[in-house]
Amino acid sequence: MIKARNLQKKFATRPAVDGLSFEIAAGETFGLLGPNGAGKTTTISMLIGLLNPDSGCVEIGDPENRGGSPVDPGVRTRIGVAPQTLALYENLTAKENLVFFGQMYGLAADHLADRVEWALGFSQLGDRRHDRVRTFSGGMKRRLNIAVALIHEPGILLLDEPTVGVDPQSRNHIYQAVAELQQQGMTLLYTTHLMEEAQRLCDRVAILDEGRLLALDSVEGLIGQHGGKSVVTGELMQTVDPGAIDGLTAVTLDGNSIRFESGRPLEEVARLTAQGVVFQALQIKQPDLESVFLSLTGRSLRDQ
Repeated sequence: MIKARNLQKKFATRPAVDGLSFEIAAGETFGLLGPNGAGKTTTISMLIGLLNPDSGCVEIGDPENRGGSPVDPGVRTRIGVAPQTLALYENLTAKENLVFFGQMYGLAADHLADRVEWALGFSQLGDRRHDRVRTFSGGMKRRLNIAVALIHEPGILLLDEPTVGVDPQSRNHIYQAVAELQQQGMTLLYTTHLMEEAQRLCDRVAILDEGRLLALDSVEGLIGQHGGKSVVTGELMQTVDPGAIDGLTAVTLDGNSIRFESGRPLEEVARLTAQGVVFQALQIKQPDLESVFLSLTGRSLRDQ
């Protein structure tokens, strides 16, 4: 559905995207994960033809149509985009926004009316259809932003940081909406700096930093290859016998506190217990995409 080949884009002398290549299959949810400034929005702008790459190319296609450039209007109509910067008219109502954008896509009157009703239901804004968008909360605007992107029934939807600045209720609605679109077989590209979102929603994830692709795989593949071991921390009932911790990796003892890493944490805890180590409190943190980013860059994604 989407092929990006060696995309390069600079602003002044700073590379925003630096040699980025990937493919997104039909029906796949593909995540672009990285901190602010990693090049995610610039990549989306090139994928939809809003920005021309300095070098490289983008091809958009589907099983029934030959691929083409997103600068081709016929190709671009296959794409829906919910940008990070809201694409809404705040002095229009929710329904007026949907009608306007539907007309821009050339939807005929009867079909447009059906799509507007669908979009209001999808965004759960039916009871606010006649209210001006400027009166909406941030989460309601985000939901309408996604509905506008879907008004023309595209086969591909690009979501650029869709949960930025939203309340927990709207965030959960967006997650549910993504799940519904996945069940319908839509091809999704989802950019985020929140590893929990990528881990929850995406089939494959590309990790970006400073415009470069650091790794690309399924969530399980990335964690298995780059996530490292589980981290076990515990509080002990009494001081541990040093002989009991022989063989532990990266072990730290501080009074009655213990910390170590293990690829088989439950087995190690069971072994320690069998040797008389009594845990008062125990926590096992399994590797996740945060661990992957830390391993690849040496810093935390959350610190960006």
